[in-house]
Amino acid sequence: MDCFRTVASLANGTVEKILVKEGSFVYEWEPLFLIRTKNGTSYEVKIGASGVISKVNVHEGDSIISDYTLAVLKEDAQPVGCD
Repeated sequence: MDCFRTVASLANGTVEKILVKEGSFVYEWEPLFLIRTKNGTSYEVKIGASGVISKVNVHEGDSIISDYTLAVLKEDAQPVGCD
């Protein structure tokens, strides 16, 4: 059974940089997006799971709101080691 997770924005702002594309494999806590908030600060969007990006819902320069789904991740079923 496939497990999907949403990658959501934590604040209102603008998509400054997309660091992934559909079909790419990402590791747990890897930066996926850079978001510039309305007050000018920038933050990285990460997720605590690894897997394949199945869908990217935004483009660079898009305005977004808090909790907007930026992407969908198909979680990797293989266990991975940690430090």
